[in-house]
Amino acid sequence: MCGATTGGLSREGIDVSKETVIEGTISKDGVPVTGYVRLLNADGEFTAEVPTSATGAFRFFAAPGSWTLRALVPGGSADRAVVATQGQVHEVAIAV
Repeated sequence: MCGATTGGLSREGIDVSKETVIEGTISKDGVPVTGYVRLLNADGEFTAEVPTSATGAFRFFAAPGSWTLRALVPGGSADRAVVATQGQVHEVAIAV
């Protein structure tokens, strides 16, 4: 998944100054879990979905603005709001 490495996702080769990056991890009961993360726009409409890595990591390249991340894992789900701006990496930890 997107260059997953020990300690998180690699940003090698990404010019962060030109991108709007939303990334993070999903955990359940304090343990990283695999599943899916959906990216919903400001109106709550589905925009994209990615599977997590084996360590629960995910990454989206999005337009600047308000987004909702919806984590879907066996036995649960959780939403997190994020306001993303270009040139920044927005790290989001989602506990289900």
